[in-house]
Amino acid sequence: MQQLVVFSAKPYDKKYLTSERATELDSAAGIEIAYHEFPLSLDTVALARGAAAVCVFVNDDLNAAVLASLRASGVRAVLLRCAGYNNVDLGAAARLGLFVAHVPSYAPEAVAEFAAALLQTLNRKTHRAYNRTREANFSLDGLLGRTLRGKTVGLVGTGRIGVAFARIMRGFGCELLAHDVYESDEFKEQCGGEYVDLDALLARSDFLSLHCPLTDQTRHIVDESFLSKMKPGAMLVNTSRGGLIKTRAVIAALKSKHLGGLALDVYEGEGALFYNDHSGHIVDDDELMRLTTFHNVLLCGHQAFFTEEALHEIADGTINNLCDFLHRRKCKYGLVQDQDQDPGSSLVRRDSVPIRI
Repeated sequence: MQQLVVFSAKPYDKKYLTSERATELDSAAGIEIAYHEFPLSLDTVALARGAAAVCVFVNDDLNAAVLASLRASGVRAVLLRCAGYNNVDLGAAARLGLFVAHVPSYAPEAVAEFAAALLQTLNRKTHRAYNRTREANFSLDGLLGRTLRGKTVGLVGTGRIGVAFARIMRGFGCELLAHDVYESDEFKEQCGGEYVDLDALLARSDFLSLHCPLTDQTRHIVDESFLSKMKPGAMLVNTSRGGLIKTRAVIAALKSKHLGGLALDVYEGEGALFYNDHSGHIVDDDELMRLTTFHNVLLCGHQAFFTEEALHEIADGTINNLCDFLHRRKCKYGLVQDQDQDPGSSLVRRDSVPIRI
């Protein structure tokens, strides 16, 4: 019996990956699923020995050394149960002849709605009001916000999630601006949005939301120069990837009061912390702990995707990709195809650069 080894597995992963579809796969293809709560790394890669495929998430480490160890252990396929793949060395996977696939779109509205929730929580300070009223403090001092209608909301990235977020902001009556190397007709025609250069976007936006992937070009796109060009008092929301933001730079901008507020669902150092309970331990990430001291900073644990609908779609997409691999079919969402499945095509897909997610 072939085995699928799932790393970084949580109870909800087990629930949705063992759906009726997974049960059918188990009986039809003879696939046994093994779950491990810890992430894939050089220290844990041996647990995949003899498996046909591994299933991984956003904070699993799939560098060249890990991929080589997987291949030497008999693994032929890497299935990402997420859209982003900045944690995978696709070039190394291609050289090793590994099959790699992701789930490029799952309930984009889930992330977009969460971004909107973060924006309004930060703006209207409902998190502070909630804590106050639990202590019978009903004072409104310090809770003043701004009406969204008529404000300018800027988006860096207008893929599926960005456009879904734009639709929500349009409903609030906001003016929509965006910057993306690939322009979306839907953003312009259905959302009434306008594309501008990055400097103009930063200068005009009252609220700014990041919806671009993490690449070599976008890593630390939010740095000292970026922040200095933002409208004074503007608020920044990031539900995309933590590495887009240079943390020291936003801390300095918050301290100077140039940045009016920051809402994060992702953090560049999240790999060692997120998805686990550290409440009984000392967290030694000084930058993360400094962020928690600001009253105008919201920090969540990468949960924007976390809805029932999204988990269903992730599980279905992952199983579909596995079926394509097992039946030696060309995979629609394959990032790297196995040479035996598609001879001569074990190169990274040229259209797989994650510009639009």
